[in-house]
Amino acid sequence: MSDKNAEPPQAWWRFGHVWLIISGPALVIVAGFVTLYLALSSPNEIVTDEVYRHSVEMNRKKGVTTLPDELAPAMQARNHAATGAVPLPAK
Repeated sequence: MSDKNAEPPQAWWRFGHVWLIISGPALVIVAGFVTLYLALSSPNEIVTDEVYRHSVEMNRKKGVTTLPDELAPAMQARNHAATGAVPLPAK
C-alpha cells in the first residue's frame, strides 16, 4: 500500500527548527572568539612598583596614614558586612 500522493522527504537543512538549534552553539563560538580578540587586543594595565610608590607618597602628602574602610582586607570587610560589627583599629 504505497501512497502515490506522498511527498518525498525534505532535506534536513530545509527545516527552520534545525537552524534554530544550530544557531545557539554557533553564536556562543562567535562570542568566544570576539571575547578572545578583545582580551588580546586591549590588555589590562600593569601596576608597577613605581606607580604604587607614587600613590603611597601622594597619600602621605595628603596626611592619610590608614586605608579607608572601603579598602579593608576582604575577610575583614566580609565580616563587617555580615555582622555589622566595627573592626578594631590596627595597631
